[in-house]
Amino acid sequence: MFDRRSLFGLALGAALPLRAFAQPGGQPLRIILPLQAGAAVDASARIVTDSLSKALGRPVVIENLPGAGGVTGTTQIVRAAPDGNTIGIVSTNHAVNPAIYPNVPFDSLEDITPITMIGTTPLVLMAHPSLGVKTVAELVAAAKAKPGAINYGSSGNGTILHLAVELLANKTGIKLQHVPYRGAGQFLQDLVAGQIQLGVFGENGAASYIKSGALVALGVTTAKRTSLSPDVPTIAEQGVPGYEIEGWFAAIGPKNLPAKEVERLNAAFQAALADPKTRDTLIAQGNAVTPSTPAQAKQVIGDSIATYAALVKQIGLKIE
Repeated sequence: MFDRRSLFGLALGAALPLRAFAQPGGQPLRIILPLQAGAAVDASARIVTDSLSKALGRPVVIENLPGAGGVTGTTQIVRAAPDGNTIGIVSTNHAVNPAIYPNVPFDSLEDITPITMIGTTPLVLMAHPSLGVKTVAELVAAAKAKPGAINYGSSGNGTILHLAVELLANKTGIKLQHVPYRGAGQFLQDLVAGQIQLGVFGENGAASYIKSGALVALGVTTAKRTSLSPDVPTIAEQGVPGYEIEGWFAAIGPKNLPAKEVERLNAAFQAALADPKTRDTLIAQGNAVTPSTPAQAKQVIGDSIATYAALVKQIGLKIE
């Protein structure tokens, strides 16, 4: 976890006009997202690309490469030429994977070049109305009455959406049945359709379903209530002390990305995230905008890797 306030505003005071960081030649910047289109981070990343393209003076193309909790796409980021033409935007899953998968083909900190943190996305625990629960306490009671009878979905084994529910189960002593999907989009569709009963999703992507009554918000996963859903209590305040998980997303490049490229890309992200339209749209969707220096991004990623390694060990979660 990190203090978003210490990062927020870094770009705001030093923002330069857009198109100030153009690279000669105008070759498109390829951004790999190691997750499925329709995921909360995917939606947030796409908000940034228009202003990022203007800041760089070159097209920006997003390519979704989901699979294995993000390992598939991140492998392509790591293997890309360190020339500033291919980078990636990774989520919290990047920090979870080393503790989950025994054979990740890269070092999640040493084989990347952190560029900047971009933002954080609160997560929300939701139930289909047919489950008949409206609070965490009611969910715990229902789960204890019929151990293993309630199923929940996630964007895949070992993802942050999987870990968030397993942490709740661990802390409350309940047993739930996990249904892993190949991405967040299909998981959310099936939750709305009632094919599964429970799940955690990015608050920004779930807000419209909660507002319409299609899904019931049981609690947010953050330490404090969120601006997007101030009436939804945290899971911690509902009798699960110490519960806290928050999704983040960051821009990274392959190892050995030259310092001048890191500086240029960082400055462009800073300008893009300081653009009022981009920033306000991200905030309106429940994100916190947290641009950072490359060194701060490396610190956040490294701290997260250590945090989730301890958490996975505590829960005893293993993916074969």
